[in-house]
Amino acid sequence: MKNTPASGIALVLCAAVLWGTTGTAQSFAPPGLSPYLVGALRLAMAALFFALYLLLIRFPVRLGSPGLPWRWILLAGLCVAVYNLCFFAGVKASSVAVGTAVAIGSGPVWAGLLQFALSGRAPRAVWWWGTLLAVAGGSLMVVSGAQGVRITGLGIALCLAAGLSYAAYALINKRLVAQAAPALVTAGVFTVAALIAWPLAWALSAPAALGAGGWMVVGYLGIVATGVSYLLFSSGLQYISGATGVTLALGEPLTAFLLAIVVVGERPGLMALGGLGLVLAGLALVIRAELQRPPAATGN
Repeated sequence: MKNTPASGIALVLCAAVLWGTTGTAQSFAPPGLSPYLVGALRLAMAALFFALYLLLIRFPVRLGSPGLPWRWILLAGLCVAVYNLCFFAGVKASSVAVGTAVAIGSGPVWAGLLQFALSGRAPRAVWWWGTLLAVAGGSLMVVSGAQGVRITGLGIALCLAAGLSYAAYALINKRLVAQAAPALVTAGVFTVAALIAWPLAWALSAPAALGAGGWMVVGYLGIVATGVSYLLFSSGLQYISGATGVTLALGEPLTAFLLAIVVVGERPGLMALGGLGLVLAGLALVIRAELQRPPAATGN
C-alpha cells in the first residue's frame, strides 16, 4: 500500500470497522459486569498485545531513548484513560443511546476546533459539511428505536468531555506518529492508559468473576477491537489530518448498525436508514476534502 492519503483513509476506516464490533462483542459479556472493569481490562489487554507485537517484529525498544516523545505519550495515555472513564460514566448518567451519540458525535467537532486553535488552519468548508452530515446521521442511527432514553446535564457534560478527550488523543497521536513508529508510541500510550484506568476501575467496580466466556469477550475487545484497531488508526494518521481521522471514526456506528441487522436480527426504521444515508454522504465529503488537501497540509 502506497503512503498516500488514500492509504491513510483506508487504514482508519478499517479501524472504525473493528471499533464497530465492540457493542456486539459486549453483548456476549456476563450480565452485571461493570463497564469500568471492562474498559480497564481491554486497555490492559491492548497494552499486552502491543508488547507482544513489538517482540514478534523484534522492534528495538529502548525505553530510555531520548528520541522518544515521552511527554506526549503520557498526555495521550491520559486522554485515552479519561475518554474511557468519562464515556462509561456519561452513559451511566444518561443512557447508552444519548451518551454514545454525544460522545462520538462531538469528537469530530472538537477535533476541527482544536486543529484550528493549535495550527491556525481550519478544516475546509466541505470537511465541515461532511462532518456535520456524518455526525447527524450517526446520531440518528444511535438513538432511533432506543428505549429508556434519558438526558441529564451531568451525563451530557461527561460525554462531551469524552469526545474532547478522544479528539485531543487523535491530534496528539498525529504528532507522535510523525516522530516515532506507530506501534511503539501506541504501546506506550495504552500502557499509560491502562495504569491510570486500573485504580479507577478498582475503586468504582465490585469484584466479579469473568468466567471463560467473559475472558473471551475481554480478549477480543482488548486485542482486536482495541489493539489491532488503534494500530491501524495510528498508522493511518501518518498520511491524513487528525481531524479527518476522528471524523472517519464515525464508520464505527455504521458498522455497529449493520452488525445489529445481520447478527442480532434487528429491523431498522426509516429514521435509522436516513441516518445511514447521511453518514455515507458525510464520509464521502470528508474523504473528498482529505484527498484534495495539499500534501503539506496533512501535517495538521
